[in-house]
Order: sequence, then C-alpha cells, then structure tokens
Amino acid sequence: MQKGKIFVVGFGPGDREHITKRAVDALQQSDHIMGYKTYVELIEHLVTAKTIVSTGMTEEVSRAQEAVKQAEAGHIVAVISSGDAGVYGMAGLVYEVLIEKGWTAKEGIEVEVVPGISAINSCASLLGAPVMHDSCTISLSDHLTPWTVIEKRIEAAAMADFVVAFYNPKSGRRTRQIVEAQRILLKYRSPDTPVGLVKAAYRDTQDIVLTTLAEMLEHDIGMLTTVVVGNSSTFYYDNKIITPRGYQRKYTLGDEKQLLKPHQRLKKEAEPWALDQETGESKTGYEKIVAIEKKTVEPAADIKANALQLANEALTLVHKETSAVKVEENPFLVQQQVESIFEFAVSPGVANKMITPHQMITLAEVVGERGTMEYTPDHRLVLKVPTDSPEKLVKTVEQTGLLVQPVGDVVIVKACDFCYGEKAESIPYAEQIMETLGGIKMPKELHVGFNGCGMACYRAVFDDIGIVYRKKKFDLFIGSKPVGRTAHAAQPVLEGIDPEKLIPLLTDIVADYKEHAHPNERFFKYFKRVKKILNFNYVDMSCKIKVEEAPCGD
Repeated sequence: MQKGKIFVVGFGPGDREHITKRAVDALQQSDHIMGYKTYVELIEHLVTAKTIVSTGMTEEVSRAQEAVKQAEAGHIVAVISSGDAGVYGMAGLVYEVLIEKGWTAKEGIEVEVVPGISAINSCASLLGAPVMHDSCTISLSDHLTPWTVIEKRIEAAAMADFVVAFYNPKSGRRTRQIVEAQRILLKYRSPDTPVGLVKAAYRDTQDIVLTTLAEMLEHDIGMLTTVVVGNSSTFYYDNKIITPRGYQRKYTLGDEKQLLKPHQRLKKEAEPWALDQETGESKTGYEKIVAIEKKTVEPAADIKANALQLANEALTLVHKETSAVKVEENPFLVQQQVESIFEFAVSPGVANKMITPHQMITLAEVVGERGTMEYTPDHRLVLKVPTDSPEKLVKTVEQTGLLVQPVGDVVIVKACDFCYGEKAESIPYAEQIMETLGGIKMPKELHVGFNGCGMACYRAVFDDIGIVYRKKKFDLFIGSKPVGRTAHAAQPVLEGIDPEKLIPLLTDIVADYKEHAHPNERFFKYFKRVKKILNFNYVDMSCKIKVEEAPCGD
C-alpha cells in the first residue's frame, strides 16, 4: 500500500496573494482537505481534492484524528489553518494524535508543516510597524489554558514592555477576558499607548481601528480580531503605529539621525547594556520601571504641530504627556526611555597631533561613566555620549580648542603632522580645505589627505584624494585603494596646481562623486566604474601580480 502523507498547511490571512506557492501546491496535491468550515471556504477555489471535510470551531481533535486515519490508509491529506499552522493552529494537535499512536518520522507516515503568515505579521503590516521590537502573542482563549496562567503571561509581558498581539480576544461567551487584559496592561502602561484592532486582515470584511489602551474596549472586538498593543516607545505617525527598533537613537553633527552601520551594530560599545559573554554580567540603568507624573502645559496658540514633529517628540520623550488632566502616579508604569546617543569626532586640528591635559580632562568629563571614547585610524577620537543637549557638548569641547567633526559617511580631512608644524607654509591651505569640505555628507566616507611638503611623509597618496604641496604649488592624486591585499596608491592626475585653483577643483571632484556615486560605493570603486572624473581618466593602479581574491570577493 502507498504510504500516506499529511500536509499541515498555514494559508495566511486568506487572500490568494498572501498564500505561499508551497501551500497552494500542497493543497492541490492532496486527496482530502480538512478544516474549520470558514477556512475551507477561503481556499476552496484553490483545491481539486476528492473530499473536503469542514467541521465546527471546537472539533479540532476529530479533524486531526480523521487526517491521521486517512493518511494511514495511504491518502495525501491537507489539514488547514489560517495564519501559520504552528501558531495556535493544527500542527501541534496533529503531532499529538500521531504520538499517541506511537508514530515515528522514520517508520510512520510523512508529515510536512507548511508555514504561513501569522496574524501578528499580517495585522502589523496593515497597522504600520508596531512589532519592530520584542513582541509576543497571547491567546485569550481559556478553553485549553487556565485563565490564571494567561493572567500571569499578560502581566509578565506588560511588565517587560513587550509589544503584545492578543489572539482570540473575545467570543459570544468569552467577553470578560479582554477586559481583564486591558486592566492588567493599564497597570504598567500609559492609557495613551497605541492599540491597533484588525478584523479579518486582507479579507473582504477587513476592518482596521486605531485607538488607545484606555479606549480600545469602546470598539467592536470579536474572534476574528487581532489586538496589537504597543510598548512604552510606540507612537502614532500619519495613521500608522510605529515602534522604534531600539531604545537608543544615534545622532551626529549635520544629521538629525545617524544610524549605526551594519558592521558597527554588534560592537560592544554600541550596546553597553548587553550581557558580557565572559563574565555573565550586564550594566544596569538602561531599563526603567518608573512612575510618570502628568504635567500641565499651557497650549501655545501659535504652534502648528505636524505629524513629523509629533513623531519626533514621541521618540524623544516617550509618553511624557502634555495633557491638562491630573492623573495619580502609578508606581508600576513601565517607561523604557528612548535614549539619544550623540556621536561626534574630535581632533587637535587638521595639522596638529598634540592634545593638552586640559583638553583630555574636558573630554573625560563630557564622556562621563556611560559614554565611550575611541581612538580611530583617522587620527581622531570618536565620542558617543548619552545626551539631550548636543549643542552644549559641542560648545564645551570647542572652547578647549579642539576641532569637532561629524562622523559617518562624510568628508574627512587630515594633514601631515610629523614635523610638528615646522613647515607651516602650507597649513592654511589644509585648514581652508577642512573649512570648505570637511563634514559634507557623502555616499561613503571620503578621506582627503594633505602633505605639506614634497617628501610626502604622510599617507596622502593612499587616501581617496591626496594633495602634496611642492614648490608652492600642489600635486593631485585620486582613487587609491587604501586597504586589502590588493591595496594600491592613488593615481597622480595633475601637477603644479596654483593655490587659488585648488579648492574649486577639489569641490568639483567631491560634487561629482556625491552626485553620481551609488550609495555605499567607495571612491576608488566609483572612479573605476565611471572611468572618468572631470577631465581625469581612470588608470588601473592595482598590483599586476595575481593575488587570490579575499572571501568577500573584493
């Protein structure tokens, strides 16, 4: 006899566009389809099965038993669930029935669980981006789970500031559970916490309601509704519910927001709250369960608040309300403060490498206990400081005589300093380059190196743009590859540039790269791709000896 098979198929929200190809293939390969009658109606047009068995809401066990029976008789059977079959679906129940019969994967019938889009994902896509941070799903159905257990799970999720998606929130007979869930959440969360109610996502009867934790019960909630409750940092923006990806925001000079680059995200200094893998310890103070006092603020008649301002305010303040309503302090209210991390670089100057004790003391005071200070290959110190007053920090540092610069994909200018400024004739030109181009936003970090004499003892010819001061004029080099096993110097493109022509020429080169380079494309790769920058034609300066490629293929 032919060996049977069971497909446990999650078909997502129910519309054709959100059912996976594998799910459709499994349905069309099956001799028998079994499922809750509402679900069968949603996929009936996709199947060619000999038998379609649709049963009621509480007959899941009988469906699983019948599916196993038919598969043992040699048939191919599909047991269907909306959403994902492994999330409050039929997958676990099918395995339970099989296990009771002594089934093993090696000897018994084949079982394939076909994943689908769960309600938390489909509903989140309609609401905006509410589950960008840690989240959980909790079923409010106490048919199979004691309500005391469900209560504890709601309380734990609320206390830990999880975004919560409630499945099976309410039925004709179960009307109190969602009320109790709201009561528990309000113990730990602001009444104004954003809540999304999504009924029948992506079906003809779809209905979406944006509300708050305090007002959610004023709207219709039923078995087909998924209730998505934000965490303490979730906010509304243009009829969307948004949860920030983390509890920190990075800032640098010239940018309102400066996100970490992919290769920086897992650095230890970028996540000071993380568990130390060697000691098993972690720093405290990044989590907060605090009482929030409602403050009364007089409305300003001449302020026109738009959605972006409100969103930024929400991100920065996280529910520091401006309501005139007096509310009693709640000692349990969870508030995960969104912390602003200001990132900037400092150096003693374009052509100076001496830092005074006073400057170092000031930097240490600015960084404090929770900030970081890192020396970089660019001869700069990069500071990352938790603060809501970046302007004040910049002013404090600049008053010591240090040069403050932005970080990230910007123009970085550095001149030689090995002679301690003895050959000072060219220094004003280097400083003018810094004033004109330093810190300009680029597709990728762009290094401009400056040598103050013909000895070229600094690495300028190994920077993206290299400048050598010689005989009161300038030589220009562009397009070096500064790192890697195939690294090479920049291409000499022009000699004897008059001083008054240098800044306009550099400005044009930088503008060309900024306008035409791809995002994240390094300068040497751009030059190699376009073959010409201004009037300078690309020449291959790479090593002519065959070198095995690096694993990254660079």
